[in-house]
Amino acid sequence: MKKENGHLMENGFQGKREKFEEKDKLENEDEEVECFTPPDGGFRAWLILVGSFLCNGILFGVINSYSVIQDKLYLDLKENNVTEASSKAALVGSLAMGSTFLLSAVSGILTDLIGVRPTCFIGGAVATSGLLISSFYTHNINALYFTYGIMYGIGCALAYTPSLAILGHYFKRYMGIVNGVVTTGSSIFTMAMPHIIGYFLDVSLLSGTLQILAVICSLVMICSLSFKPLIKSKKRVELMSNGSVFKNKKYLSWAIIIAISLCGYFVPYVHMSTFVKENFDENADGKLPIIFIGMSSGLGRLIFGYIADRKGVSRIFLQQISFIIIGTSSILLPFTKNHFNLLLTLTFIMGIFDGCFVALLGPIAFDICGHNGATQAIGFLLALSSIPLTIGPYVAGILYDHLGNYELALRLAGIPPIIGGIVMFIVGKFQSREENLDEEISGKDYLDVNSKNARLNGKINSKSYLLGNKGNKKNCYS
Repeated sequence: MKKENGHLMENGFQGKREKFEEKDKLENEDEEVECFTPPDGGFRAWLILVGSFLCNGILFGVINSYSVIQDKLYLDLKENNVTEASSKAALVGSLAMGSTFLLSAVSGILTDLIGVRPTCFIGGAVATSGLLISSFYTHNINALYFTYGIMYGIGCALAYTPSLAILGHYFKRYMGIVNGVVTTGSSIFTMAMPHIIGYFLDVSLLSGTLQILAVICSLVMICSLSFKPLIKSKKRVELMSNGSVFKNKKYLSWAIIIAISLCGYFVPYVHMSTFVKENFDENADGKLPIIFIGMSSGLGRLIFGYIADRKGVSRIFLQQISFIIIGTSSILLPFTKNHFNLLLTLTFIMGIFDGCFVALLGPIAFDICGHNGATQAIGFLLALSSIPLTIGPYVAGILYDHLGNYELALRLAGIPPIIGGIVMFIVGKFQSREENLDEEISGKDYLDVNSKNARLNGKINSKSYLLGNKGNKKNCYS
């Protein structure tokens, strides 16, 4: 009996020890993440910077240049007497953008679960396959909804979120300018893609063009191979219990306002080429306004990325200003009829502040949620934005089919960004996670540096007799 009791006590002790070991291991991993300091340089960091640049450029270069493809698809549908050709052609591009953002939440979780590199590689493979399959169904609009709209969008979602998340592993001090450089990739590719797509549409029609785009998109898989994370992926228990992002009031208010502001954001990208054809003479190049947006957006990402790294600068306030100016510019677009230079001026302004908005998404997510929550924060934000991004261009297409012009559509598209920009000051009422941590470390209330050290060391020492070690846990406050 004593022997059995001894075994029971030993098994019980062993079980407690295993639980303490598991808990201690999780706490160690959490502290490693919190204490982690990115290298802010090195060969691998710059290689990842280039890889992320190319991923952003290729994925969004195709999406942002859809206006050229949409124009061709619209004409093909019209020739085949398809009703509501404009809205149906626009829906293909809207689905691609919407799917990219909707599934970014899944991408964020998958990135934490299986890693940055595998998630990005799978995304590149799915996006490439979507474009390739689309090339065989160019006369089937329903098939294109799935292959180009949804399948390509899924691939973009899986590849895009990791390409931003990996930057936080290698950069911190220069996070703003690094995000500016990386997101400039989409701007540069947006300037080049309309010419590339336009050339191949003339030479090999839509099917051949999509095959060329599939080859270009396959480079995303190659870029993903360089994405070696410096922080371990989270385990499935950890992911289930990680709800800190959704408890962060500042993050939630910021994300919801961003989503509302994006209701009409993508309308000019999708309908610009057709808008130019309808309102300007035949010498006006419908690709030029898109190129201007891409060019100035790249410039804006670099400028505001640099500004956002300066001390005392509010990144959220910069986004607030950008939304108000973008919305105002969209409302003014219908007044540019027969004044092509004025149209180019407005698209240049829109691009500058589009660059501001895009470049600051990642840095603000890291500011508010830290390394632990940034990946899922970015993913959830993009997912939340998917519905307005999808609906906007589709509704604009419906309005065009019924009214025969884009005046009302463009004016309505400018209202949500203005409202969002005005309301965004609410975000400032909630303290970010980083600000709370700074207050604790600075000594506000009773949690100063010394007391944190004492509590941490005391907790470690109290466990040492069960863990069978000296409890020399890394102290991130020293």
